[in-house]
Amino acid sequence: MKKQASILIVEDDDFLRTLAFNKLTTSGFKVDVATDGQAGFDKVINSVYDVLILDLLLPVLDGFQVLHNLAKEKALNKQHVIVFSNLGSEADIKQVVDLGIKHYMIKSSFTLDELVVKINEVLEDPLK
Repeated sequence: MKKQASILIVEDDDFLRTLAFNKLTTSGFKVDVATDGQAGFDKVINSVYDVLILDLLLPVLDGFQVLHNLAKEKALNKQHVIVFSNLGSEADIKQVVDLGIKHYMIKSSFTLDELVVKINEVLEDPLK
């Protein structure tokens, strides 16, 4: 039997976090959540996840700071990252891409079904 992929959702919006948690759980993933950037960073450093789904607009540490801190800790190359945010400017996307993140989804442009498809695609990609 195939290993159940583990996902960490770092999202401060209770409604969206709950919807995503339920959708991903019923899609067969093992899901953990964090409600702010610092909690998300701490979980990534202390656990192993196959995919990190990261919002950029977060309390305590924003998603950009989380990515910078993970890069400093050499933790970005240990799991896949999908940025799932409402920020969609070229500057925001470039800042994330410059950190080596290949997967950027603007929340308003994608459904949770499409997020599941993206997670499955990402899981097929070997880590660097």
